[in-house]
Amino acid sequence: MTTSRLGLPHLGLGVGLRHSHFQHILQHGAGVDWFEIISENFIDHHGYARHVLEQVAAQVPLVMHGVSLSIGSSDALNLDYLAKLRRLADEIRPAWISDHLCWTGVASVNSHDLLPLPLTEASLAHVAQRVRQVQEFLERPLILENPSSYMQFAQSSMPEWEFLGRLARDTGCGILLDVNNVYVSAYNHKFDAEHYIRQLPHERIVQLHLAGPTDCGDMLIDSHDHPVPSRVWELYALAQQLTGGVSTLLEWDGNIPDYPVLLAELDKARLAMLGGLPEVAVAAAQASALSTPINFHLAQAHADHIAL
Repeated sequence: MTTSRLGLPHLGLGVGLRHSHFQHILQHGAGVDWFEIISENFIDHHGYARHVLEQVAAQVPLVMHGVSLSIGSSDALNLDYLAKLRRLADEIRPAWISDHLCWTGVASVNSHDLLPLPLTEASLAHVAQRVRQVQEFLERPLILENPSSYMQFAQSSMPEWEFLGRLARDTGCGILLDVNNVYVSAYNHKFDAEHYIRQLPHERIVQLHLAGPTDCGDMLIDSHDHPVPSRVWELYALAQQLTGGVSTLLEWDGNIPDYPVLLAELDKARLAMLGGLPEVAVAAAQASALSTPINFHLAQAHADHIAL
């Protein structure tokens, strides 16, 4: 294991730890370099899943990935949640803690979705102050992921890559670059995905996410339930080149395949880094899904994040 950005380790290739794979992992071993857990699935939980987590932690490194920090909200930071997050981190000693550059609720109401921010100077100052508070509370750098988005604020005054890059430089936080989310948002908002990745401060990127979206015709949805398409592999190879190599995590949260199939998909990352890009089309939505309101797709895509 080598040292990566911010003094954090380069963990190699990993997958999300999901309940459907517990038995296989306990019987056959991890089969990966590391696991990412959804923090909320293990906060205040001490049953079978926690037993599996302890067994896994004895084999490979763990990373905590949250969906409830709501770093962009106008509500005060949830200190009770942060205390539980820190307690879990003290117990399992993750390589780092990450969450999303978004807000999830306001006025104490949780939307259970990862909502986009207005990308303005005032918003940047607000989020930066909160990132510093979180890092001081946790006593470790916070790693923030670029979310997928389906709408933008008219008052935004800068592109997301500038906002995220300035935030990382100003606060010392790290970046979890989700190349699938870049692809989804670029398609939805008609910007250049490669330009987005090239403009980030690559020295602040700690981790990459891979996933398979769904093509709903005029929009891509970050569904995490299909193989990674060719364009995402291309963006992944570019990101690895620009960063010099950082930890990779394959997300697959819906229609979860058997564990050996998941590992076979992860193995494609090794080929992609060597220039062997898989030829995979973006999965098309089923007709029934196309007739379902878009807010259902958004809620389902992110509800999958918090389901073991």
